Amino acid sequence: MTTPENREKMAELDRRIAAAKTRAGIDVPEAPKGQDHYSAAQVGWRMVTELVAGLGIGFGIGYGLDWVFGTLPIMMLLFTLLGFIAGIKTMMRSAKELQDQTPGTPGNETRENDGD
Repeated sequence: MTTPENREKMAELDRRIAAAKTRAGIDVPEAPKGQDHYSAAQVGWRMVTELVAGLGIGFGIGYGLDWVFGTLPIMMLLFTLLGFIAGIKTMMRSAKELQDQTPGTPGNETRENDGD
């Protein structure tokens, strides 16, 4: 068990360690390496997942309606197509969201005069 004297010594030691880290400049946590690469991959997988989910949901609804009404291929094809369109629309929204977050690249500036 720690005594009050030991707690004070530990607190003093913690303060000294923190001060030494601050002087050395190592108290700032480093950012994970390769985060940008994984960020783009995550966005890509998100888009693929959204497309597959749209297709799956459309197929499921269409198959269910065909099963209820007895018109097997018609509703399934129609709702699979609608699910594909919804998935593409969601993918485009995700791409626009990513584009809005990304700063402009060099060369996209507009010129006002010929010499600019």
